[in-house]
Amino acid sequence: MSLTGCSRTSLYRLTSQGILLSVSNSRNYATSLPGQQIPFKINNVKGGTTSKNKKAFSRKNRIGAFRSMNPSQLTEPILQPGPSLSLPSFKPELLTENMIGQVVAFDQIPNDPIKYFGTPKNMLLEFRLLSQRCSVIRNITVFTAEELNAAAAESSSKTRYVLTGPSGCGKSFLLLQAVQYCLAKDWIVIYIPRAKTTVNSTTTHTYDLRTQTYLQPNFAQQTLRRILEVNSANLQTLTMREGLNYERRSFSSGTTLAQLVSAGSKDTAISSVVLETLLNELSRQSKTPVLLAVDDFQALYNEKTTYRDPHFSAIRPYHLAIPRLILEFASGKRSFPKGAILGAVTAADPTFPVTNELMDELGLPGLHPRSPYSKRSKILLEYARGLKNLPVPTEFSPREAASVFETWMRDNALTAPANDELFLAKYTESAGNPKAFVWQGILGTLEGAPPVVNEKTPWPQLREGRI
Repeated sequence: MSLTGCSRTSLYRLTSQGILLSVSNSRNYATSLPGQQIPFKINNVKGGTTSKNKKAFSRKNRIGAFRSMNPSQLTEPILQPGPSLSLPSFKPELLTENMIGQVVAFDQIPNDPIKYFGTPKNMLLEFRLLSQRCSVIRNITVFTAEELNAAAAESSSKTRYVLTGPSGCGKSFLLLQAVQYCLAKDWIVIYIPRAKTTVNSTTTHTYDLRTQTYLQPNFAQQTLRRILEVNSANLQTLTMREGLNYERRSFSSGTTLAQLVSAGSKDTAISSVVLETLLNELSRQSKTPVLLAVDDFQALYNEKTTYRDPHFSAIRPYHLAIPRLILEFASGKRSFPKGAILGAVTAADPTFPVTNELMDELGLPGLHPRSPYSKRSKILLEYARGLKNLPVPTEFSPREAASVFETWMRDNALTAPANDELFLAKYTESAGNPKAFVWQGILGTLEGAPPVVNEKTPWPQLREGRI
Protein backbone atom coordinates (compact mmCIF):
# COMPACT_ATOMS: atom_id res chain seq x y z
CA MET A 1 0.00 0.00 0.00
CA SER A 2 1.46 3.34 -1.04
CA LEU A 3 1.71 6.27 1.31
CA THR A 4 2.48 8.79 -1.43
CA GLY A 5 1.26 12.31 -0.81
CA CYS A 6 1.36 12.26 2.99
CA SER A 7 3.54 14.69 4.91
CA ARG A 8 6.29 13.56 7.22
CA THR A 9 4.38 14.91 10.22
CA SER A 10 1.37 12.71 9.47
CA LEU A 11 0.39 9.99 11.89
CA TYR A 12 -0.91 6.70 10.50
CA ARG A 13 -3.52 4.84 12.43
CA LEU A 14 -5.08 1.49 11.65
CA THR A 15 -8.78 1.37 12.46
CA SER A 16 -10.70 -1.63 13.70
CA GLN A 17 -11.88 -2.28 10.14
CA GLY A 18 -8.38 -2.39 8.73
CA ILE A 19 -8.45 1.01 7.01
CA LEU A 20 -5.27 3.03 7.03
CA LEU A 21 -5.88 6.71 7.72
CA SER A 22 -3.59 9.67 7.49
CA VAL A 23 -4.17 12.02 10.42
CA SER A 24 -2.41 15.32 9.90
CA ASN A 25 -1.27 17.51 12.73
CA SER A 26 -3.17 20.39 11.13
CA ARG A 27 -6.81 21.25 11.88
CA ASN A 28 -8.11 19.01 9.05
CA TYR A 29 -10.03 15.82 9.74
CA ALA A 30 -8.60 12.40 9.04
CA THR A 31 -8.38 11.57 5.33
CA SER A 32 -8.19 8.20 3.64
CA LEU A 33 -5.87 6.93 1.02
CA PRO A 34 -7.17 6.81 -2.58
CA GLY A 35 -9.74 4.11 -3.18
CA GLN A 36 -10.65 3.60 0.49
CA GLN A 37 -13.96 4.40 2.22
CA ILE A 38 -14.05 6.33 5.45
CA PRO A 39 -16.50 4.86 8.04
CA PHE A 40 -17.29 8.26 9.50
CA LYS A 41 -17.76 11.90 8.53
CA ILE A 42 -14.70 13.59 6.93
CA ASN A 43 -13.80 16.88 5.25
CA ASN A 44 -12.20 16.76 1.82
CA VAL A 45 -9.10 18.92 2.07
CA LYS A 46 -9.12 20.04 -1.58
CA GLY A 47 -12.77 20.47 -2.38
CA GLY A 48 -14.04 21.30 1.08
CA THR A 49 -17.01 18.97 0.61
CA THR A 50 -18.31 16.68 3.31
CA SER A 51 -19.02 13.00 2.84
CA LYS A 52 -20.57 10.58 5.27
CA ASN A 53 -21.16 6.88 5.51
CA LYS A 54 -24.64 6.74 7.02
CA LYS A 55 -24.34 3.12 8.07
CA ALA A 56 -21.07 3.56 9.95
CA PHE A 57 -22.72 4.38 13.26
CA SER A 58 -25.82 2.28 12.85
CA ARG A 59 -27.03 0.26 15.81
CA LYS A 60 -25.72 -3.07 14.46
CA ASN A 61 -22.24 -1.67 13.66
CA ARG A 62 -21.57 -0.41 17.20
CA ILE A 63 -19.28 -3.08 18.53
CA GLY A 64 -20.06 -3.99 22.11
CA ALA A 65 -23.05 -1.65 22.41
CA PHE A 66 -26.64 -2.81 22.87
CA ARG A 67 -25.51 -6.41 22.93
CA SER A 68 -27.77 -8.62 25.00
CA MET A 69 -26.31 -10.77 27.74
CA ASN A 70 -26.00 -14.49 27.23
CA PRO A 71 -28.95 -16.22 28.97
CA SER A 72 -26.54 -18.65 30.60
CA GLN A 73 -24.92 -15.74 32.45
CA LEU A 74 -28.18 -14.73 34.10
CA THR A 75 -27.90 -17.65 36.48
CA GLU A 76 -24.95 -16.08 38.28
CA PRO A 77 -25.77 -15.33 41.97
CA ILE A 78 -24.87 -11.64 41.61
CA LEU A 79 -27.58 -11.20 38.95
CA GLN A 80 -30.30 -12.87 40.95
CA PRO A 81 -32.80 -10.53 42.69
CA GLY A 82 -32.59 -10.53 46.44
CA PRO A 83 -35.54 -11.06 48.74
CA SER A 84 -37.92 -8.12 48.53
CA LEU A 85 -39.09 -6.28 51.61
CA SER A 86 -42.53 -7.07 52.95
CA LEU A 87 -43.64 -3.99 54.85
CA PRO A 88 -47.11 -2.76 55.81
CA SER A 89 -48.44 0.06 53.64
CA PHE A 90 -48.56 3.60 54.99
CA LYS A 91 -52.17 4.22 55.99
CA PRO A 92 -53.77 6.82 58.29
CA GLU A 93 -55.15 4.14 60.62
CA LEU A 94 -51.60 2.91 61.31
CA LEU A 95 -50.49 6.20 62.82
CA THR A 96 -51.15 5.24 66.42
CA GLU A 97 -48.97 4.99 69.50
CA ASN A 98 -48.89 1.20 69.17
CA MET A 99 -47.18 1.53 65.79
CA ILE A 100 -44.39 3.85 66.96
CA GLY A 101 -41.09 2.38 65.86
CA GLN A 102 -42.55 0.40 62.95
CA VAL A 103 -41.33 0.86 59.38
CA VAL A 104 -44.08 1.31 56.76
CA ALA A 105 -43.87 1.55 52.98
CA PHE A 106 -45.15 4.22 50.60
CA ASP A 107 -47.12 2.42 47.91
CA GLN A 108 -46.85 3.44 44.29
CA ILE A 109 -50.33 4.75 43.59
CA PRO A 110 -51.59 6.40 40.35
CA ASN A 111 -51.42 9.90 41.90
CA ASP A 112 -48.16 9.26 43.72
CA PRO A 113 -46.91 12.56 45.22
CA ILE A 114 -43.33 11.24 45.29
CA LYS A 115 -43.45 10.64 41.55
CA TYR A 116 -45.00 13.93 40.52
CA PHE A 117 -43.90 16.44 43.18
CA GLY A 118 -40.50 14.86 43.83
CA THR A 119 -38.49 14.71 47.04
CA PRO A 120 -35.32 16.25 48.46
CA LYS A 121 -32.10 14.81 47.05
CA ASN A 122 -31.01 12.76 50.07
CA MET A 123 -34.43 11.17 50.37
CA LEU A 124 -34.47 10.36 46.66
CA LEU A 125 -31.11 8.58 46.90
CA GLU A 126 -32.27 6.61 49.91
CA PHE A 127 -35.41 5.48 48.09
CA ARG A 128 -33.30 4.35 45.15
CA LEU A 129 -31.02 2.28 47.38
CA LEU A 130 -33.89 0.48 49.08
CA SER A 131 -36.04 -1.97 47.17
CA GLN A 132 -39.13 -0.31 48.67
CA ARG A 133 -39.78 3.30 49.64
CA CYS A 134 -40.42 3.42 53.35
CA SER A 135 -40.12 5.44 56.56
CA VAL A 136 -40.41 4.80 60.27
CA ILE A 137 -43.38 5.95 62.37
CA ARG A 138 -42.12 8.15 65.19
CA ASN A 139 -43.75 9.86 68.11
CA ILE A 140 -43.68 13.17 66.23
CA THR A 141 -45.46 11.46 63.31
CA VAL A 142 -48.42 10.55 65.49
CA PHE A 143 -48.55 14.07 66.95
CA THR A 144 -48.52 15.66 63.48
CA ALA A 145 -51.32 13.36 62.34
CA GLU A 146 -53.45 14.44 65.32
CA GLU A 147 -52.85 18.11 64.49
CA LEU A 148 -53.83 17.53 60.88
CA ASN A 149 -57.02 15.78 61.97
CA ALA A 150 -57.97 18.88 63.94
CA ALA A 151 -57.01 21.14 61.01
CA ALA A 152 -59.46 19.32 58.73
CA ALA A 153 -62.29 21.32 60.31
CA GLU A 154 -60.48 24.62 60.96
CA SER A 155 -58.95 27.45 59.01
CA SER A 156 -55.36 27.01 57.88
CA SER A 157 -54.46 30.23 59.71
CA LYS A 158 -54.75 28.26 62.98
CA THR A 159 -52.44 25.45 61.86
CA ARG A 160 -49.21 26.95 60.56
CA TYR A 161 -46.26 24.87 61.71
CA VAL A 162 -42.58 25.00 60.84
CA LEU A 163 -40.59 21.80 61.41
CA THR A 164 -37.27 22.62 63.03
CA GLY A 165 -34.28 20.68 64.28
CA PRO A 166 -30.62 19.98 63.49
CA SER A 167 -29.51 18.64 60.15
CA GLY A 168 -30.51 15.03 59.53
CA CYS A 169 -33.13 14.74 62.28
CA GLY A 170 -35.89 13.72 59.84
CA LYS A 171 -37.78 16.94 59.05
CA SER A 172 -38.16 16.15 55.35
CA PHE A 173 -39.36 12.62 56.10
CA LEU A 174 -41.94 13.96 58.54
CA LEU A 175 -43.13 16.48 55.95
CA LEU A 176 -43.50 13.71 53.36
CA GLN A 177 -45.41 11.59 55.88
CA ALA A 178 -47.80 14.51 56.39
CA VAL A 179 -48.30 14.80 52.63
CA GLN A 180 -49.02 11.08 52.30
CA TYR A 181 -51.35 11.19 55.31
CA CYS A 182 -53.42 14.10 53.95
CA LEU A 183 -53.59 12.58 50.49
CA ALA A 184 -54.92 9.33 51.98
CA LYS A 185 -57.47 11.44 53.89
CA ASP A 186 -58.73 12.86 50.57
CA TRP A 187 -57.19 16.32 51.00
CA ILE A 188 -55.93 18.53 48.20
CA VAL A 189 -52.15 18.48 48.54
CA ILE A 190 -49.68 21.07 47.25
CA TYR A 191 -46.12 19.94 48.00
CA ILE A 192 -42.98 21.92 47.15
CA PRO A 193 -40.00 19.76 48.16
CA ARG A 194 -37.33 22.30 47.15
CA ALA A 195 -38.52 25.84 47.80
CA LYS A 196 -35.09 27.27 47.07
CA THR A 197 -35.77 26.62 43.37
CA THR A 198 -38.30 29.46 43.56
CA VAL A 199 -35.62 31.98 44.58
CA ASN A 200 -32.33 30.71 43.11
CA SER A 201 -32.89 32.05 39.58
CA THR A 202 -33.16 28.65 37.89
CA THR A 203 -36.36 29.54 36.02
CA THR A 204 -37.33 32.50 33.89
CA HIS A 205 -39.05 35.56 35.34
CA THR A 206 -40.90 38.47 33.74
CA TYR A 207 -42.25 41.67 35.23
CA ASP A 208 -46.03 42.02 35.41
CA LEU A 209 -47.48 45.53 35.54
CA ARG A 210 -50.84 44.20 36.71
CA THR A 211 -49.52 42.80 40.01
CA GLN A 212 -46.21 44.73 40.08
CA THR A 213 -44.38 41.48 40.78
CA TYR A 214 -42.09 39.23 38.78
CA LEU A 215 -43.95 36.26 37.36
CA GLN A 216 -42.34 32.82 37.05
CA PRO A 217 -44.32 31.24 34.21
CA ASN A 218 -42.27 28.07 33.75
CA PHE A 219 -42.26 27.18 37.44
CA ALA A 220 -45.98 27.95 37.64
CA GLN A 221 -46.66 25.67 34.68
CA GLN A 222 -44.71 22.80 36.25
CA THR A 223 -46.48 23.31 39.58
CA LEU A 224 -49.91 23.25 37.94
CA ARG A 225 -49.08 20.06 36.09
CA ARG A 226 -48.03 18.34 39.31
CA ILE A 227 -51.05 19.58 41.23
CA LEU A 228 -53.34 18.23 38.52
CA GLU A 229 -51.69 14.79 38.44
CA VAL A 230 -51.96 14.34 42.20
CA ASN A 231 -55.33 16.00 42.89
CA SER A 232 -57.26 15.41 39.68
CA ALA A 233 -60.19 13.63 41.37
CA ASN A 234 -60.79 16.41 43.91
CA LEU A 235 -60.33 19.21 41.37
CA GLN A 236 -63.03 17.63 39.20
CA THR A 237 -65.58 18.19 41.95
CA LEU A 238 -64.78 21.88 42.50
CA THR A 239 -65.89 24.71 40.18
CA MET A 240 -64.95 28.34 39.67
CA ARG A 241 -67.18 30.89 41.37
CA GLU A 242 -66.06 33.76 39.13
CA GLY A 243 -65.04 33.89 35.49
CA LEU A 244 -61.53 34.66 34.27
CA ASN A 245 -60.50 36.58 31.14
CA TYR A 246 -56.80 36.87 30.42
CA GLU A 247 -54.63 36.83 27.30
CA ARG A 248 -57.56 36.06 24.99
CA ARG A 249 -58.46 33.08 27.14
CA SER A 250 -61.73 33.04 29.01
CA PHE A 251 -63.07 30.68 31.68
CA SER A 252 -66.66 31.07 32.71
CA SER A 253 -67.99 30.50 36.18
CA GLY A 254 -68.83 26.85 36.71
CA THR A 255 -65.69 25.62 34.98
CA THR A 256 -64.13 22.83 36.99
CA LEU A 257 -60.78 23.53 38.62
CA ALA A 258 -59.39 20.51 36.80
CA GLN A 259 -60.14 22.16 33.44
CA LEU A 260 -58.65 25.44 34.64
CA VAL A 261 -55.45 23.80 35.86
CA SER A 262 -55.18 21.68 32.72
CA ALA A 263 -55.28 24.79 30.54
CA GLY A 264 -52.67 26.54 32.65
CA SER A 265 -50.36 23.54 32.62
CA LYS A 266 -50.23 23.67 28.81
CA ASP A 267 -49.66 27.40 28.28
CA THR A 268 -46.96 29.43 30.00
CA ALA A 269 -48.66 32.66 28.93
CA ILE A 270 -51.47 32.09 31.43
CA SER A 271 -49.84 29.69 33.92
CA SER A 272 -49.04 32.34 36.55
CA VAL A 273 -52.56 33.78 36.48
CA VAL A 274 -54.11 30.31 36.57
CA LEU A 275 -52.02 29.34 39.62
CA GLU A 276 -53.11 32.47 41.46
CA THR A 277 -56.74 31.88 40.45
CA LEU A 278 -56.53 28.29 41.64
CA LEU A 279 -55.34 29.32 45.10
CA ASN A 280 -58.03 31.99 45.25
CA GLU A 281 -60.71 29.43 44.46
CA LEU A 282 -59.31 26.96 47.00
CA SER A 283 -59.37 29.67 49.64
CA ARG A 284 -63.10 30.21 49.03
CA GLN A 285 -64.32 26.62 49.17
CA SER A 286 -64.84 24.65 52.37
CA LYS A 287 -65.64 21.28 50.85
CA THR A 288 -62.12 19.80 50.76
CA PRO A 289 -59.23 20.55 53.16
CA VAL A 290 -56.00 21.79 51.60
CA LEU A 291 -52.42 21.14 52.71
CA LEU A 292 -49.60 23.43 51.59
CA ALA A 293 -46.30 21.71 52.44
CA VAL A 294 -43.01 23.47 51.71
CA ASP A 295 -39.50 22.12 52.27
CA ASP A 296 -36.47 24.47 52.39
CA PHE A 297 -38.95 26.90 53.92
CA GLN A 298 -36.25 29.27 55.20
CA ALA A 299 -35.22 30.15 51.62
CA LEU A 300 -38.37 32.26 51.29
CA TYR A 301 -37.41 34.41 54.29
CA ASN A 302 -34.01 35.56 53.08
CA GLU A 303 -33.90 39.24 52.36
CA LYS A 304 -32.55 38.79 48.83
CA THR A 305 -32.83 36.19 46.09
CA THR A 306 -30.45 35.40 43.25
CA TYR A 307 -32.93 36.84 40.74
CA ARG A 308 -31.94 40.22 39.28
CA ASP A 309 -33.99 43.15 38.02
CA PRO A 310 -33.07 45.16 34.89
CA HIS A 311 -30.69 47.25 37.03
CA PHE A 312 -29.00 44.03 38.23
CA SER A 313 -30.21 44.54 41.81
CA ALA A 314 -31.29 41.53 43.84
CA ILE A 315 -35.05 40.96 43.83
CA ARG A 316 -36.79 40.49 47.18
CA PRO A 317 -38.62 37.17 47.69
CA TYR A 318 -41.96 38.94 48.20
CA HIS A 319 -41.52 40.61 44.80
CA LEU A 320 -41.58 37.20 43.10
CA ALA A 321 -45.06 35.85 42.38
CA ILE A 322 -44.76 32.28 43.70
CA PRO A 323 -42.77 33.02 46.90
CA ARG A 324 -45.19 35.85 47.63
CA LEU A 325 -48.18 33.49 47.35
CA ILE A 326 -46.57 31.05 49.77
CA LEU A 327 -45.62 33.82 52.20
CA GLU A 328 -49.17 35.18 52.24
CA PHE A 329 -50.62 31.79 53.20
CA ALA A 330 -47.79 31.13 55.68
CA SER A 331 -48.40 34.45 57.43
CA GLY A 332 -52.17 34.00 57.61
CA LYS A 333 -52.89 36.98 55.36
CA ARG A 334 -54.65 34.45 53.16
CA SER A 335 -55.96 31.10 54.31
CA PHE A 336 -57.90 28.04 53.34
CA PRO A 337 -61.24 27.53 55.15
CA LYS A 338 -60.05 24.01 56.00
CA GLY A 339 -56.46 22.89 55.95
CA ALA A 340 -52.95 23.50 57.21
CA ILE A 341 -49.61 25.05 56.29
CA LEU A 342 -46.46 23.02 56.99
CA GLY A 343 -42.90 24.10 56.35
CA ALA A 344 -39.51 22.53 57.07
CA VAL A 345 -36.33 24.55 57.47
CA THR A 346 -32.86 23.43 56.42
CA ALA A 347 -29.97 24.80 58.42
CA ALA A 348 -27.29 23.09 56.30
CA ASP A 349 -27.66 25.39 53.27
CA PRO A 350 -25.28 28.37 53.59
CA THR A 351 -26.76 30.06 50.52
CA PHE A 352 -30.19 30.38 52.16
CA PRO A 353 -29.70 30.21 55.94
CA VAL A 354 -32.35 30.49 58.62
CA THR A 355 -32.83 34.22 59.09
CA ASN A 356 -33.24 36.28 62.25
CA GLU A 357 -36.89 36.92 61.40
CA LEU A 358 -37.70 33.21 61.49
CA MET A 359 -35.57 32.49 64.54
CA ASP A 360 -37.23 35.29 66.48
CA GLU A 361 -40.76 34.13 65.66
CA LEU A 362 -40.03 30.42 66.22
CA GLY A 363 -37.89 30.96 69.30
CA LEU A 364 -34.83 29.25 67.85
CA PRO A 365 -31.47 29.80 69.55
CA GLY A 366 -29.50 30.03 66.31
CA LEU A 367 -25.96 28.98 65.57
CA HIS A 368 -24.50 32.33 66.63
CA PRO A 369 -25.71 34.68 69.36
CA ARG A 370 -27.75 37.49 67.86
CA SER A 371 -28.48 40.88 69.27
CA PRO A 372 -31.83 42.65 69.29
CA TYR A 373 -29.98 45.37 67.41
CA SER A 374 -29.22 43.04 64.50
CA LYS A 375 -30.70 44.03 61.18
CA ARG A 376 -34.20 42.71 60.48
CA SER A 377 -36.72 43.25 57.72
CA LYS A 378 -40.08 44.58 58.88
CA ILE A 379 -41.79 43.02 55.87
CA LEU A 380 -40.35 39.56 56.55
CA LEU A 381 -41.27 39.91 60.22
CA GLU A 382 -44.87 40.45 59.12
CA TYR A 383 -44.75 37.38 56.89
CA ALA A 384 -43.36 35.30 59.77
CA ARG A 385 -45.89 36.44 62.32
CA GLY A 386 -47.96 33.62 63.83
CA LEU A 387 -45.82 30.70 62.70
CA LYS A 388 -45.52 27.91 65.28
CA ASN A 389 -42.42 25.90 65.99
CA LEU A 390 -42.73 22.11 65.76
CA PRO A 391 -39.36 20.69 66.89
CA VAL A 392 -38.45 17.29 65.48
CA PRO A 393 -36.56 14.98 67.90
CA THR A 394 -32.85 15.06 67.19
CA GLU A 395 -32.35 11.34 67.80
CA PHE A 396 -33.86 8.02 66.91
CA SER A 397 -35.16 6.15 69.90
CA PRO A 398 -33.54 2.69 70.26
CA ARG A 399 -36.78 1.11 69.09
CA GLU A 400 -36.96 3.29 65.97
CA ALA A 401 -33.29 2.77 65.17
CA ALA A 402 -33.63 -1.00 65.57
CA SER A 403 -36.51 -1.09 63.09
CA VAL A 404 -34.56 0.93 60.55
CA PHE A 405 -31.49 -1.25 61.05
CA GLU A 406 -33.53 -4.41 60.56
CA THR A 407 -35.12 -3.03 57.38
CA TRP A 408 -31.76 -2.30 55.77
CA MET A 409 -30.44 -5.66 56.97
CA ARG A 410 -33.36 -7.52 55.35
CA ASP A 411 -32.71 -5.57 52.14
CA ASN A 412 -29.10 -6.86 52.03
CA ALA A 413 -27.54 -3.44 52.62
CA LEU A 414 -25.05 -4.69 55.20
CA THR A 415 -21.79 -6.37 54.29
CA ALA A 416 -20.69 -6.79 57.89
CA PRO A 417 -22.28 -9.44 60.12
CA ALA A 418 -25.60 -8.06 61.40
CA ASN A 419 -25.62 -8.44 65.15
CA ASP A 420 -26.32 -6.46 68.29
CA GLU A 421 -22.73 -5.27 68.55
CA LEU A 422 -22.82 -3.72 65.07
CA PHE A 423 -26.18 -2.05 65.73
CA LEU A 424 -25.03 -0.53 69.03
CA ALA A 425 -21.76 0.59 67.49
CA LYS A 426 -23.47 2.42 64.61
CA TYR A 427 -26.14 3.86 66.88
CA THR A 428 -23.48 5.21 69.24
CA GLU A 429 -21.24 6.55 66.48
CA SER A 430 -24.11 8.54 64.95
CA ALA A 431 -25.36 9.76 68.35
CA GLY A 432 -28.80 8.59 67.25
CA ASN A 433 -29.03 11.13 64.41
CA PRO A 434 -31.34 9.51 61.79
CA LYS A 435 -29.41 10.64 58.73
CA ALA A 436 -25.99 9.84 60.17
CA PHE A 437 -27.26 6.47 61.43
CA VAL A 438 -28.27 5.47 57.89
CA TRP A 439 -25.62 7.12 55.72
CA GLN A 440 -22.51 7.00 57.90
CA GLY A 441 -23.57 4.03 59.97
CA ILE A 442 -25.46 1.43 57.95
CA LEU A 443 -24.25 2.40 54.48
CA GLY A 444 -20.74 2.89 55.85
CA THR A 445 -20.45 -0.88 56.14
CA LEU A 446 -20.48 -1.10 52.34
CA GLU A 447 -16.85 0.04 52.33
CA GLY A 448 -15.88 -3.42 53.49
CA ALA A 449 -16.61 -5.82 56.30
CA PRO A 450 -14.09 -6.18 59.12
CA PRO A 451 -11.99 -9.33 58.83
CA VAL A 452 -13.26 -12.35 60.70
CA VAL A 453 -10.58 -14.30 62.54
CA ASN A 454 -10.93 -18.05 62.59
CA GLU A 455 -9.13 -19.52 65.57
CA LYS A 456 -8.51 -22.81 63.76
CA THR A 457 -6.64 -21.12 60.92
CA PRO A 458 -2.98 -20.31 61.82
CA TRP A 459 -1.73 -16.78 61.32
CA PRO A 460 0.06 -16.12 57.99
CA GLN A 461 3.48 -15.73 59.59
CA LEU A 462 3.06 -19.08 61.36
CA ARG A 463 1.80 -20.72 58.17
CA GLU A 464 4.77 -19.45 56.23
CA GLY A 465 7.17 -20.89 58.83
CA ARG A 466 5.79 -24.37 58.40
CA ILE A 467 7.74 -26.97 56.44
